[in-house]
This record gives sequence, structure tokens and C-alpha cells, in this order.
Amino acid sequence: MKRPLQYLALVVYVVFLGFPLVWLLSTSLKTPREMASTDPSWIPAEPTFANFIDAFGEQDLIGAGLRSLVVALFSALLTVALALPAAYVMARHRGLASRVATGWVLVSQVFPFILIIIPLFMVLRNLELTNTLTGLVLVHVTFTLPFALWMLQGYVRAVPRELEEAASVDGAGRVRSIVSVVAPLLAPGVVATLLFSFISSWNEFLFALVVLRDPDVMTLPLTLARFTGPEGVARLGPLAAASLMATIPSLIFFAIIQRRLKSGLMAGAVKG
Repeated sequence: MKRPLQYLALVVYVVFLGFPLVWLLSTSLKTPREMASTDPSWIPAEPTFANFIDAFGEQDLIGAGLRSLVVALFSALLTVALALPAAYVMARHRGLASRVATGWVLVSQVFPFILIIIPLFMVLRNLELTNTLTGLVLVHVTFTLPFALWMLQGYVRAVPRELEEAASVDGAGRVRSIVSVVAPLLAPGVVATLLFSFISSWNEFLFALVVLRDPDVMTLPLTLARFTGPEGVARLGPLAAASLMATIPSLIFFAIIQRRLKSGLMAGAVKG
């Protein structure tokens, strides 16, 4: 009885996760008249691609998507580049500095991020980085760095210290042992952290709303918000079509690295 119940639970979980995408697809193919119906249906009676045409015609979705992609990729790469060496030091040298750094990571996740909006904007304004993608990348790195550091620290601790000691006995220096022994074992954890950083930056709205003002530099979440009128009334058809298209890059990115992500999550769960 165990195996059928496991498959049933898996099917329920997949349906739960896929419901938003299926509903977006259904809504994006409906006419305004059908969306206003009091008896909604899953399958559109008269499927139409007019919502996709309106969405791409009214807003620069391709440009916004490319800007979001650039911001998300640079934010993810910079976050991992900064967090990886710091995580290694924190995991291997468990002294006072490591405990203080760990406490800083925990404390930084307690306070609501909306509290730092005004100071953050003032800092970016003094650096002349407001309304720029560079400033948004720095904000996203600051936002995701503590949790990425926490994730990578667990992966580093999962790598036995004895492997580095064996490499040093064979004549390898500290840098050589890290590059040749530790780095390949950390690849799954790095991939998992990259995915987390990418998704966090891709979906981020609040900081982008504060930092960016010019429509020519707005990211995809801000562009999607423009489908809502001044009175708060959303145009559901174009909004659903645009939102559905906005999920495709993250789905592709996840599909490419999902095997690495699975092994990375399992490796991070092992206590070293």
C-alpha cells in the first residue's frame, strides 16, 4: 500500500504546483466575455491569442525580460562569487569571527527588508546608482547574500576535512587542494545557490520599484504591474499572457540544472 500512496501524494503535489500555470494558460486564451462569466471553465470555449498580441503590443516585454535576465544572472554570479570563499572560511575556521558572522547572517534575516528601503535609496543616490541596473544588481546581491552564505556553509561542512588533509599529505598546497578537491564536491551546492539567487532576483519587485523609475530600464515584474490601471483594475487577459511568458525563463533555467539541484540539496543535508 505504501507505493500507491506515495504516487498519489506525488500527483496531488504536482497538481498543487501546476495549478497556477494551468490557470494562467487557461485565462490567457480566453476572451474578455468568457473571463467575465460567472461560471468559469478550465478549457476556453473560443481560444484566442489576442491577449498575447495585446500584451506584447502594449508593453516592451522582450526588453524587460532581457533586462531581468541580465540582472538575475549577474546578481546570482556575484552572490556566489562573494559567498563561496566566505562560507569556506566560516565552515573551516570555527572561531569567534565565524560565530559573529553566523550571528550576522541570522540577524539580517529577522528584520523586514522594507525597513532598509529609505537608507538603501539614499546610499544609491549618493553613489549615483539610482535608476540603473547596476544599482539594482548590488541591491539584489545584498538581499540574497546572507542566505546564500548560510546555504554554502552547510555544503562546505558536508565535505570531509580529511580529504584536504590527504591532499596536503600528497604535496598539494591549500589553494591546490581547494581547487582540485573541494571545488568539484561543492558544485551541486553552488548550482543550488545559483538557482536560489537567480529566482530571487528574477521575481523581486519591491527593490526594483524603489530603485528604477525610467520605463526604459524597468525589469519584468515592474512591467507586469503596468497592466493594472490607476484604479487598481487589472486587465486579466494580457496580464495572464504576460505572466505566463515571464515564467518560461525560470522554468528553462530550472529544467537545465534540476539534476544538479537535487544532488545539491541532498549534499547540503549531510552534516560534516
